[in-house]
Amino acid sequence: MSYKFLEHTTDAFIEVTASNLKEAFTLAGQSVVDTTFDRSTIEEKEQKTLSVSGKDLRYLLLNWLEEINFYLITKGFAIRRFELDMKKNDEYQITANVFGEPVDLDKHNFKVEIKSPTFHLMDIKQEEKVTLRFLLDL
Repeated sequence: MSYKFLEHTTDAFIEVTASNLKEAFTLAGQSVVDTTFDRSTIEEKEQKTLSVSGKDLRYLLLNWLEEINFYLITKGFAIRRFELDMKKNDEYQITANVFGEPVDLDKHNFKVEIKSPTFHLMDIKQEEKVTLRFLLDL
């Protein structure tokens, strides 16, 4: 499956198409990394665990995108690959192992800093395929 950048004048507007939610959230995570760095330059030297939850899928997606951005920018950890586990009990939950290395701005070809993901223009559809649309404020 895939993701693509949609037209937007100032921010990154992304559409993910996948066969299921797990794959869609994995691709959404990759799109955040690819917006910030050249993911192909990142090596899998370390592993970290990320956990997020949300009362519904919109909150889960927002929290997921925020957590990835937090690891990239604040914690300085460049992510190459994601392994996700998703559950729904009282809330939706993601626990993910991420593989990468400490950020090296020269090596990883820093592109742009994401301020934050937003609810603006966010859309989640579950039909034959899962489609996520979200905006990253740059």
